[in-house]
Amino acid sequence: MRVLIASDSFGGTLTAQEVCKAIAVGWKLGAPHDDLTLLPLSDGGPGFLAAIAASGREHVAKIRNFKVRGPLGADVEAQLCQLNETVYLESAQACGLNLVAESGPRGVREGSSFGVGQLLAEALKCDGIKRIVIGLGGSGTNDGGAGLLAALGCDPASELTGGGIALAQLPRIDFAAVRDRFAAIELIIATDVDNPLLGPSGASEVYAPQKGAKVLDVAELEVALTHFAAMTDPIVAKVAGAGAAGGLGFGLMLLGAKRISGIEMIADALDLPGAIAASDLVITGEGSFDWQSMRGKVIAGVAHFAAKYGRPVVVIAGQVHCARREFMSLGVESAYAVAETSAQIAASIADPTGALIGRAESVARTWSPEPQND
Repeated sequence: MRVLIASDSFGGTLTAQEVCKAIAVGWKLGAPHDDLTLLPLSDGGPGFLAAIAASGREHVAKIRNFKVRGPLGADVEAQLCQLNETVYLESAQACGLNLVAESGPRGVREGSSFGVGQLLAEALKCDGIKRIVIGLGGSGTNDGGAGLLAALGCDPASELTGGGIALAQLPRIDFAAVRDRFAAIELIIATDVDNPLLGPSGASEVYAPQKGAKVLDVAELEVALTHFAAMTDPIVAKVAGAGAAGGLGFGLMLLGAKRISGIEMIADALDLPGAIAASDLVITGEGSFDWQSMRGKVIAGVAHFAAKYGRPVVVIAGQVHCARREFMSLGVESAYAVAETSAQIAASIADPTGALIGRAESVARTWSPEPQND
C-alpha cells in the first residue's frame, strides 16, 4: 500500500519533519511492506519556512539568517527564504509562543512583534523581489502588529513596542510613510485563521487565553487593541484574518497586505494534491485535533484535497478533542490520540518521539492489510 504521511508540527514539541519521520518509523514497524512518502506541512505557523524551502523545485531557495529582537527583548535567530522574486518569512521565529512559554501572562501582555518588523525590513533589501509572504501562526504576542510597525519606523516607539497592554496609552500614530515603503511590493499574509481583530471571535478573546492570559488580562488587552484600531483603521480591524497571530494580521493589513490560506499556499508549492493522488492512504496530524482544526488548518486542508481523489484520511494527533461525527464531516475516517490517559500524557511529554512511534505502529497494524501470498 502507498501511504502519504503529510502532517503539521506538534506544537512546541516536534517539528513537522520530526513528526513525519516518527510516524514513518512507527508505520514501518507495523506495516513493513508499505511504501511511504513523507511531506511535512504547515498552515503558516511554525514550519512554514521549512516547507517553502523544500518546495524550491525550479529555483534554489536562498536562506538568510538574522538575529532579531524577540518578544521580550532578547535576541533570537530568524530567517528569510527567497525563491526567485518572492521572499518568505515565518513570524513565529521572531515572536513565537515558545519564546514566551516561561513568562506567564507577561508574554501575552508585554510581548512585542518588533522582530517580525525587523525581518520585513531585511526582506525589503533583497534584490529583485516583487512579493513578500509572511506566515502567521503560533505567536506568543497580542500587540496587533504594533511592534512590527515600530521596527519599520513608526512612532511613538515606547507605546508601540510595549506589547498589547501599552497600546491603551497610545497618543497618536502615523503609518503612511511606512506603508509607502511597500507600495511597489505585493504583501501577502498566509494564515490558518479568519478571526477579526476585536470582539468575541477576536485575537484577545479567542487566542490570548491560550497564550497564558487571565480573564482580566483579556479584558485589558481588548480595551487596548480597541483603542489601537480606533487610532489606525477600525474598518480593517473587522477584516477576516486581522486577528491572526495576536493581531499581526491587522498590523500587516494596515500596510496593504492581503490574506491567503496558508495550507492552500503550501499545498500548491509542494503539490499536495499530486502526492495524495499517488497514494492509497493519507496520514495527517497536529498537536491538538480540535475545533480550530476545522477552520483552515493542515488537517482540514489535507482532508479537502483527499476528498477530491477519494483517498481515506487518518489523523494521528497529540490529543483528539473532536467527536467522531465532527471529524467525519471533515472527511477524516479515523482519529487517534498519542496520549489519552494521564500516564500516557506523562510518557509522551518525556519522550514525544517514542510515544508517536508507538501510536503510529498500532495505527499501521489497523489500517494496512498484510500482503497476500500467491
